Amino acid sequence: MSQAAAPAVPLPVRIPIREIVPWAVFVVLLALIAVYFVSAEQGATSIFANMYVHEFVHDGRHLLAFPCH
Repeated sequence: MSQAAAPAVPLPVRIPIREIVPWAVFVVLLALIAVYFVSAEQGATSIFANMYVHEFVHDGRHLLAFPCH
C-alpha cells in the first residue's frame, strides 16, 4: 500500500510594518496631490498661472462632483 502525502499547508508571509510605512506615505502623498489638482487647482489657489491643469482635469473634476464653473 502507498501512503498519500499530506498536502503542504502554505504559511502566511509576514511583511514588517517598517517596510510598508514608506510606501503608504508615498501613496498618500500622491493621492493628496491628485486630489489637490482635481479639486482646487484654479483661481486664487492655483500653482500654475495658466488654465492647462484645469482643462486637463476638467472632466475628472465633474465626475467627482467638484464644481468649477
